[in-house]
Amino acid sequence: MDADVRNHKYQHLSDEEVRELIEASQAGDQSARDRLIQHNIRLVWSVVQRFLNRGYEAEDLFQIGCIGLLKAVDKFDLSYDVKFSTYAVPMIIGEIQRFLRDDGIVKVSRSLKEMANRIKKTKDELSKRMDRVPTIHEIAKELGVAPEEIVFAQEANRAPASIYENVYENDGDPITLMDQIADESESTWFDKLALKDAIHRLSERERLIVYLRYYKDQTQAEVAERLGVSQVQISRLEKKIISRMRAELEPDMNQDFPDASG
Repeated sequence: MDADVRNHKYQHLSDEEVRELIEASQAGDQSARDRLIQHNIRLVWSVVQRFLNRGYEAEDLFQIGCIGLLKAVDKFDLSYDVKFSTYAVPMIIGEIQRFLRDDGIVKVSRSLKEMANRIKKTKDELSKRMDRVPTIHEIAKELGVAPEEIVFAQEANRAPASIYENVYENDGDPITLMDQIADESESTWFDKLALKDAIHRLSERERLIVYLRYYKDQTQAEVAERLGVSQVQISRLEKKIISRMRAELEPDMNQDFPDASG
């Protein structure tokens, strides 16, 4: 989509007008549906900005985001006392995340596959030499790489083994571990969105620690052994991660997204 279309300012719609258009769209009014899309273009683009520089064209991500927007229009419950944009943003993000996840599963990078093969070969050789199963740290030392690189390669080549793992299928829409970060009974859509974004801003190693500790329910000692570091280091890292995430969750998330629909 051309930049002038992205930045074009459409007439503001009140919450009531948005609800009327949604009701009409859900009843089959294509013109109402088209108008909703046009008035939420900036909202979709604001979400797309978060996923740039990942090897995908912005236009492609925008099209995927629009699919999420249309799903939000179709599924929005007019009895909800919430702005449509507040409901739509997580739907748009979820659609883009599913695309990135599914596309990534189809083409796991060649380097990770090669690393996984090297790990298997090295593990077998060390097992014979040491007469026991080698630790992650020992395999990493033999290969001359960081312990977390060993874990990343192994996780990437499982099916699937990450915070995007499908744990439940709800009416055709997969629910991932990432989707379960926040407790639905205690969190709003934006609470959940803020937590997701805070996790995305962590380093790969920090995300792995969160995944192992809070989704795999591993102890600090187990995580430390897996990464080839001490339990004290994991404890310090975990405190640092939680502290940083808590600080990032304080700002009002509504400031991050332009409210194109009113």
